[in-house]
Formats: sequence, structure tokens, C-alpha cells
Amino acid sequence: MPANLSPEYKAAEAAFRKAREPRERLERLRQMLRAIPKHKGTDHLQADIKHRIKELSEELEGPRKGGAARSGPALVIRPEGAAQIALIGPPNSGKSSLHARLTGSNAHVAPYPFTTQYPEPGMMPHADIHFELVDLPAISPEHPVPWIAGTLQTADACLLVVDLGEPSCVEQVQALHTVLRGKRVTLADRWDPAGASSATAEESDEDPFALRLPALMLANKADRIAGIEAELEAFRELTGSRYPALAVSATTGQGLGEIGPWLFTRLGIVRVYTKTPGKPPDKNRPFTLHRGQTVEDVARLVHKDVARSLRYARVWGKSGFEGQQVGRDHLVADGDVIELHT
Repeated sequence: MPANLSPEYKAAEAAFRKAREPRERLERLRQMLRAIPKHKGTDHLQADIKHRIKELSEELEGPRKGGAARSGPALVIRPEGAAQIALIGPPNSGKSSLHARLTGSNAHVAPYPFTTQYPEPGMMPHADIHFELVDLPAISPEHPVPWIAGTLQTADACLLVVDLGEPSCVEQVQALHTVLRGKRVTLADRWDPAGASSATAEESDEDPFALRLPALMLANKADRIAGIEAELEAFRELTGSRYPALAVSATTGQGLGEIGPWLFTRLGIVRVYTKTPGKPPDKNRPFTLHRGQTVEDVARLVHKDVARSLRYARVWGKSGFEGQQVGRDHLVADGDVIELHT
């Protein structure tokens, strides 16, 4: 990173790394550009920030009348649900079939490569929440997708879909990693147990736009492979990868029921239900947070004015005894019922 970066710039960069909403990310980029010291040592970074502002602005504005504008579906997908999970993989790995089976979407599925051309979002139910799964085009050197890194910026994690029955699967995945590295994207085999956002540059990384996504590998088409666990171990030895993995089949449904619980646990999802005084809690639509978040974070999800005027809360659940009065810094736990008092 260039020397002599101001505290204001570093604060704006940290806020950008935490931002998930596309419009919030755009505002944080503009703050970074305003705060960055203007000298020769930051020329490259300034240019990078300006380029990303231009790309994200054009994507959010959409088509414009009377001029050359981007056409086709959105390339930046607004995060929905408990977390946004990207489906990535080499050609013909079966991503779209898995996406259709898990979300009930009408994504186009065909037995030839590069069927998916644009991001295809869908919602995968788990218990009383949903994960947003975004099917992405196959990644390979033969079929470059220039916008893939920008689309991945809003993801919390990814599912790496691999067909171990494909003779060239090792080479395919190695090529996928090479393409992503060229776009400053790294797939990680470690998941933060605290559930903090993972789609950020590592704190030790000097590149503010480097992306690190925790990956769960899905060994797809497992119903066609005898001795799938042995094949999976052989794949790990040949590639040196240590991704956590599940053997699944979009055709038979094998292993698909394990994906939601696995993501729920590893991402540290916390469901919180709210209630008003004298009334039962609303158990239909929980607010979703992560381990380590607080009553104030719950209030902010309800409304920013509620968070600003919050005096105290009462909590029922694992994080406190029945009806305990707590402050805004109280850590919430999965299943808590919160009554906010302003």
C-alpha cells in the first residue's frame, strides 16, 4: 500500500471492506477517493478507485436512453437473506442443476458448457431463513468473464462445484484458481468461526481490493461415482487443496440437505425475533445477524431511528434470563427474543 495514507483514508477503506450493499460500497469508494492523499505514490490506487467507481456507478444506473449503455441482466446482485453465496466452478460441473434444485429457480440447464451467461440469483430455504445463491458463469481461460470479480464483491462465501468424474477436473480447478488470482480473488479453505464477513481483503493484505472468499467444495454428480470419498481424497492430494467438502448430487438430491445447516453453522448465523410490549414475538420472519453482534445491531436492522433512540431492551433466550433488561452492547444469541425500548 502506498505510504503516508491518512487515518481518514484508512477509516474509509475499512468501511468499504465491511460494506455489502452495492450502493453503500459505491459511497465508501467515493469517500476513499476524497480522503486519499494526492501524490505520486498513490496514483495507481487513485486510478483503481476511480475505475471501480465508474464500473459500479454504471451498473447501478442501468441502461441509459440515447447512448451506449450496458444491456442484459444486472451484474451486481443486491444481497438478500441471511447471506449471499456464490456458486462457481469449471464448465459442465453442474452448477446450474444444483442451483435449480436448491432454490426452485427456473435457471436454464443444459448438458453443454457455458450455459449460464449472467448472475442468476435464487433463494435456498433453511429452517426459517433463506440463503441467496447466485449461479455464475463457468470460470475457465477459454471463456473470460470480465465482470466476475465485481459480482463476487457482495458475496459472503462461495460453493466450489466440481465434477470428480471428469478426467480433467484437476486441471480445470487449477485453471479456475489461476483465472481468479488474476482478478485478485482467492478461495480460502478456512472459515471464520465468529461469522465475520469473509468477502474482504485480509487485514494483513496491502491490496484493499483483494478478495478472500471462504469456499465449501461440492463434489457434484456423486451418484455416478463409485467410491466418492476415495476420489475426493485423491483430488485433494493432487491439487493440495484442503477445502471442506460435501458429496452431493443434483439428480438424486444426495447430500443437498447438509448444505444449509453447514452454511448456517460456519457463517455464524444468529436469528433474532422481535416483540412489542404486551404482545407475543413475531416468529415468522427473524432478523439475521452474526455471532458477536449486539442489541444495537438488531435495532439498526429494525430502523436507524430506533437504533439512535434506543434506551434499553428486554431479552428472552440463551443470552439472558427471561425478560432481562440489557443495554445496547448486549451480545445476542440464536433464538433470542428482543423487545426494544426507545
